[in-house]
Amino acid sequence: MSTSSSMSLIKRITPSIAVHAQENHRLLSSSSSSSAFHEAFSATSQSLDDAHTKDGSTRVKPPSKNLPQIVKPTLRPLQTFSSPPPSLLSDLKLPSPSPLPTLTLSTTNHDNLINFLKSKLSFPLTPKSLLHFLKSKLHPNPNLTLYDFHIFSWASTIDSYRHDHSTFEWMARTLAISSRFEQLNSLLQFMASNPCPCSDGIFSCPRTEPIFQFSVEAYCRARKLEEAMIAFESMEKMIDGKPSVVSYNALIHGFVKWGEHARALAFYDRMIRNRVKPNVITFNILISSYCRNLQFGLALELFKEMKEKGCSPDVVSFNTLIKGFFRERKFEDAIAMAYEMIELGCQLSSATCEILVDGLCREGKVAEACELLIGFSSKRVLPEKYDYFGLVEALCRSGNSYRALDVVTDLWKRGNLPSLIACTTLVEGLRKQKKREEALALMENMLKEGIVPDIVTFNCLLEDLSDMGKTLEANKLRLLAQSKGLEPDGLTYRVLQSQIVMFSKRRCGQVVPGRHLGAFRGQVN
Repeated sequence: MSTSSSMSLIKRITPSIAVHAQENHRLLSSSSSSSAFHEAFSATSQSLDDAHTKDGSTRVKPPSKNLPQIVKPTLRPLQTFSSPPPSLLSDLKLPSPSPLPTLTLSTTNHDNLINFLKSKLSFPLTPKSLLHFLKSKLHPNPNLTLYDFHIFSWASTIDSYRHDHSTFEWMARTLAISSRFEQLNSLLQFMASNPCPCSDGIFSCPRTEPIFQFSVEAYCRARKLEEAMIAFESMEKMIDGKPSVVSYNALIHGFVKWGEHARALAFYDRMIRNRVKPNVITFNILISSYCRNLQFGLALELFKEMKEKGCSPDVVSFNTLIKGFFRERKFEDAIAMAYEMIELGCQLSSATCEILVDGLCREGKVAEACELLIGFSSKRVLPEKYDYFGLVEALCRSGNSYRALDVVTDLWKRGNLPSLIACTTLVEGLRKQKKREEALALMENMLKEGIVPDIVTFNCLLEDLSDMGKTLEANKLRLLAQSKGLEPDGLTYRVLQSQIVMFSKRRCGQVVPGRHLGAFRGQVN
C-alpha cells in the first residue's frame, strides 16, 4: 500500500474514532450520565431489597435483558445470543447480583459504587483499561468484587468496545476459581457467539483452548461433569483442528476421579477415533482407573499397549502397577517390576521405595525389604531423600534392632543418610535391648553429621551412660551436642551432677560438687 493511500485511510478512520471518544467522554461527564448511574444502581438496590420477602425467604430477580441469559447446562449445542442492544453510557443498567448472606449493600454502598465507577473507569474503554480496572481497582475492594462479571457483561453492550482473549481469560479464571459456575456457563456461551477479535481472520484465537481447558478442569474438580462436556464440545467447534491431548486428559481425569470409569473409557475411545495421540498421562490415568476398579489384568494390557504405541512409561506408571501387584499379593512380580523400571532407565522415586518396603513389611517380609534396599543402594539407584524410617521401625518393633543398626550403617556408608526420626527410633530400640554402647556410637555419628536429637532422647541416653559409670563419656557427649546446637535443660545437668557426686564418693569418700562440676562443665572434647 502506498504512503498516500495509507494517509487517506487514516484520515477516514480517525474522525470515527474521535467521534466515539468524544461521545463517551461527554456522556460520562454530563448530568444525564450521572443520573443514569444513579438510576441503574437505585434499581440494583431496589432489587436487593425486593429479594428479601417479609417471611425471611429469598427470591432472586431475573437479570437484565441487556446480558446473556444464564442457561442451566444441558447436553445440547450452545445457543447463540442476540446482538447487544445499542449501547450508550446513559443506558447503563447493571443487573443486581443474587443476594448473598455475606454481601449486604446499603444505599450508601451503591452511591459509593456509582462514584467509584465514575472516578476509576476511564473512557474510551479498551480491553486493557477494563482489565486494569477489574484487577487493580474493583477486586481490591471486597464490597464490590462480586460485581466484576456484571460490569464485564455491561462492557460488551458498548458499540465501540469488544472483549478480547485477555479479558475473556481473566474473567473465566476468576469465575472458575471462585466457583461461580452459573456465570462461567454464561461467559463460555457468550464466547461461543462473540469470539475474540483474533478469530476475525483465517485462524481462531490461540488462547481459546486454554480458556476452555481451565474451565473444564474447574468443572471436573467440582464434579460438574455435564457442564465440562458442554464446554469441551463448544471448544471443539471454536478452535482450529482437534483439541489437544491435554484437553482430553482433563475430562478423562474428571471421569476417573468421580468413579465414572465407563465414561472415561468411552471418551478415550473418542479420542482415538479423532486421531489424537494419547500421552503418558492419558495412560497413567486409565491404568489407575483399572486398578481402582479391580481390573488389574486390563491395567497390564493397557501398559503393554502403551509401550507398543511408542509411549515410554514413567515413574507414575510403574508405581501404580507395583501397588496393584501388592494388592493382588504378587510380591515377586512387584519386585521384578521395580527392576524392570531400573533397566528401562526410569529413576526410582521415594514413593516407589515406600510402596515396596511398606508392602513387604506389612506381609512380614522384613528381611526381603532389607535386602531390596541394600541392593538398590549398591546399584546407586536409591533416592537420596528416601526416608527408610518404616523399615527401621519394623525391625525395632520385632526386637531386631541390631539388624536395623546394620542396615542403617550399610546405607549410611553408601551416602543414604537416615532421617532424624529413623535415628531416634533406632536409639530407642537399642536402649530397650540394653545395647547402650551401640546407642552411644550412633548418637555420636548423628551429631557429627549434624543430626541433632530431641532433648528427651538425649537425656535418656545420658542416664543410661551414667548408670554404666560412664560419666566422662556422658559429659563429652553433652559438649558435642551443645556445639551442634542442642541446648541442655535442667534435667541434663541434674543427671550429670548426680553422677559426679556418686563418682566423687567412690573415689575419695568426700564430695566436692562445685569443683568437680566446674571441671566437667569446662571439659573440652
